[in-house]
Amino acid sequence: MGKKFLIVGAGMYGSVCARELTDAGHHCHVIEKRDHIGGNCYTRYNEEADCHQHVYGAHIFHTNSQRIWNYVNGFAEFNHYRNSPRVSYKDRIFSFPINLLTFHQLYGCRTPQEAENKLREIVIPNDTPQNMEEWCLANVGPDIYEIFIKGYTTKQWNRSPQELPADIIKRLPFRLTFDDNYFTDRYQGIPTGGYTAIFERLLEGSEVSLETDFLADRDEWIRRYDHVIYTGPLDAFFGYCHGHLEYRSLRFESSLLPVRNYQGNAVFNYTDTEVPYTRTYEHKHFDMNLNREKTLVTWEYPHNWKPGDIEYYPVQTTGKNNILATYTALRNELDFPITFGGRLAEFRYYDMHQVIGAALKQVHSLLSI
Repeated sequence: MGKKFLIVGAGMYGSVCARELTDAGHHCHVIEKRDHIGGNCYTRYNEEADCHQHVYGAHIFHTNSQRIWNYVNGFAEFNHYRNSPRVSYKDRIFSFPINLLTFHQLYGCRTPQEAENKLREIVIPNDTPQNMEEWCLANVGPDIYEIFIKGYTTKQWNRSPQELPADIIKRLPFRLTFDDNYFTDRYQGIPTGGYTAIFERLLEGSEVSLETDFLADRDEWIRRYDHVIYTGPLDAFFGYCHGHLEYRSLRFESSLLPVRNYQGNAVFNYTDTEVPYTRTYEHKHFDMNLNREKTLVTWEYPHNWKPGDIEYYPVQTTGKNNILATYTALRNELDFPITFGGRLAEFRYYDMHQVIGAALKQVHSLLSI
C-alpha cells in the first residue's frame, strides 16, 4: 500500500518528487503558498507579444547530464536558445561573457596571444587575494573589473566587492575565443511551451492545493501524512527562532512596448551603478519568435530581502553561517519523517538541472527505505 506524502512547494524540487512518487504508487498532496505552480520558474503566455513571460526572471535550462536532459525532454520540447547576454556600461555595449571580442572592444586585441599579452600587462599581481576585488584585479585587471563586475556586483549584493568572497565571481565564464555562449553545457534551451507546462505534467496525478500556507498550521499538516518533503525556507520552518538567514530579493517592472524588437537580444546586463536595475529581458527572444509588432520587456531590480518577500539568492556570510549551522542541527533532531530539499530548504544555490538531480536522488533514497 502506498504512503501519503505531503510536498510543501510546487517548484522544481517538489514537483519532480511528486512525479516520481506518484509513478511509484504513492499519494502526493502538493501544497503551494502562491497562486500558481512552478515556483520561480513560472511562465505565463502573453498573447499580444506572442511569447511566454519569465515572471520571476530569466530561466535558461542547461546541463551536461544526458540523463537529466532526457528527463526534462520527457515533459517538454526545447528550442535551441543559447544565452549570450550583452553588457551596457555607460554609453557602451560589450560582448559578454568576457571573450576575445570583449578584448577587441576594449584593447583592440585580434588574437588569443594578443589578449594573453594584454592580460599580463594589465593585471595587478596578488598571490593571496582576500576578497572579490583583489581576485579580479589579479586575474582580469582594473578595466574589466570596473566595467563588468564592480558596479553590477555592488547592486546585486548590496555590498562592495571588497566585502565579498572571490568564489562568487569565479563562476563567471572567461575565455580567449570568440565564443559568447554563456554556458558551456552540451544541452541548452528553453521549453517551447513555457516552463509552466512542464510543471503541469510533473504534477499530473497529484493533489495540488494553491494559496495554502503550510507554516500557518505546520504541526497539523505533519500529523496527517506519512512523510513530508519541505522545500520552503529553512529558517521559516523553525519560526525564525534563531533569527533570519540572509537573502537577496528582486522586483520586476514589465511593459508591453509598441515595437517589434526593443533591444535586439534577450538579456542586457547594466553594470554601472548610476543605473538602478541590473538586467533587462526581452521575452520574445527566449521563445525565438519576433513575429508580433509588440514586445514585452522586463526590468530587474535587486533589493534587500525582508520577511514576506520572495527569497531569490542565499547570502552566505560568517555570521549567517553560524545561524545556518544552528538550524541544520535543529533539522537533524526532528523526530518525524521529513525531507528538506531545494535551494531554500538547503540554503544553497542550485541551478535547475541540479535541483532535478537532487530530487531524483532523494526520491530514489526514499523508495529504497
